[in-house]
Amino acid sequence: MITIALGQILMSFNVASLPVALGGMVKSFNVPPTTVATAIVMYSMAVAGLVMLGAKLNQRYGAPRVFRAVVLVFGVAQVLMTFSPTATLMIAAQGICGMAGAALVPSLVALIANEYRGRQQATALGALGSARAAAGVAAFLIGGILGTYIGWRPVFGILIVLSALVFMLSFRLKPEPGRPGVAIDAVGVVLAAAAVLLLSFGFNNLNRWGLGLALPGAPFSLLGLSPAPVMIVLGLAFGQLFLSWTHRRQAAGRTPLLALEVIDSAEERAAVYAMFAVVALEAALNFSVPLYIQIVQGRTPLATAVAMLPFNLSVFFAALLIIRLYDRLTPRQIGRAGFVLCSVALLWLAFVVHNDWSELPVLIGLVLFGIGQGSLVTLLFNVLVTASPKDLAGDVGSLRGTTNNLAAAVGTAVAGALLVGLLSTAILRSLAENPLLPPAIQSQVDLDNITFVSNDRLRTVMEGTNATPEQVEEAIRVNVEARLRALKIGFLIMAALALLSIIPAGRLPPYRPGEIPSDRPEPARRPEDAPAGVIAKPV
Repeated sequence: MITIALGQILMSFNVASLPVALGGMVKSFNVPPTTVATAIVMYSMAVAGLVMLGAKLNQRYGAPRVFRAVVLVFGVAQVLMTFSPTATLMIAAQGICGMAGAALVPSLVALIANEYRGRQQATALGALGSARAAAGVAAFLIGGILGTYIGWRPVFGILIVLSALVFMLSFRLKPEPGRPGVAIDAVGVVLAAAAVLLLSFGFNNLNRWGLGLALPGAPFSLLGLSPAPVMIVLGLAFGQLFLSWTHRRQAAGRTPLLALEVIDSAEERAAVYAMFAVVALEAALNFSVPLYIQIVQGRTPLATAVAMLPFNLSVFFAALLIIRLYDRLTPRQIGRAGFVLCSVALLWLAFVVHNDWSELPVLIGLVLFGIGQGSLVTLLFNVLVTASPKDLAGDVGSLRGTTNNLAAAVGTAVAGALLVGLLSTAILRSLAENPLLPPAIQSQVDLDNITFVSNDRLRTVMEGTNATPEQVEEAIRVNVEARLRALKIGFLIMAALALLSIIPAGRLPPYRPGEIPSDRPEPARRPEDAPAGVIAKPV
């Protein structure tokens, strides 16, 4: 369990460290904050696009062997990350981390399914969720301290050492023979990867390329239209093609890339929808808060870590302790309560957030959201695992990986586009109504590319114009008010999305995790999925 948990910590610590290192990377590479967000999206896209392939590699070659190999690849990627001289290489290193994570995610689930049953399995899944939350706490604390006093690079250097440790511990895992009969669906890999990449690129570039008409920053236009929404539509189309192809392949008795039994029922599909919603909300919050603290307030990574510590601790304990309620409440009841709590927390933050994140009301809101988020992620994961047979654990892991990482990519991208869009609208409206900032002054500032900047950066830009000291101070005041208004409206929109997520939560199983109703048939097994030497009889 220690080895499995450390494998989860490797991935979670890496991606959680990126927002903490936001300010340091912006200065080191001289790039805007959205470039660092691209690294987060690159990691998430690689995992989401290739995790189904990773699941089949685990089934074919055995989870322990694949686990060992990808941990080694992850360590090499962290070497590139730590010593990257440019933002491009840093983004490429995160892409390699994502490729390794695509095989690591399903291997963790397969290893747990192979080792534990019943209540122990639920506890192990809770421990896996807690390991993810603990990595977030460690990333914010360690990343905050090192980022403030030394720099952001040593934070990722730690992962080089941790990768070596996990690699050595992996030899203590119980050997598991592979299943050579498991075929790799190459067409399914291409369709799934295309769907994920198109969706991720489309959402990530909505703000820069345009929501409708193409903006100057778009690489090309389609009859004047932005390529971003076109990519989203194409991504949805490829996703539908993937499902159709999978149905056809499974009906022909061949191994599909994703076993449809893991999303066969309405309850399992509801769990996937709910998981996507809560992870996207978490990603949006994890991007919004560090963005505001480091870029807007100009505070240190350590201040970011302190501000986010209550949230990460509440996620950690909620993921670990929610299993105690499994004997008393059904997933449907816990799911509804979790999303109500998330919605209330985000609504609370929208009204109480100010320029000081250390205020008690803000900390209360972050703790409430953390309790709801940690409980929901562990619950929904457990629902998917317990509803599927052991030999489909890798498929459950790949489904979880695709959902989580696509949701993280979409949540981060939409949060960035939403906040920048709200900021642009607020600033342009304020400037149009402000007599102290005439068009002659506004024309000397690039208002076509408004983004989040600190007061010091804005002061430097304004002092390079013909603005008087009074006009400089007025521009800073407008920027401060617009930033805070954008954040508050962003929280309100997130609260509304959390409230809407109660709908899929209401379709979660009405029975407790681990219980299978008597009228629910066991899913059929395919002969080629059976272990070597075992003949699987059709149901």
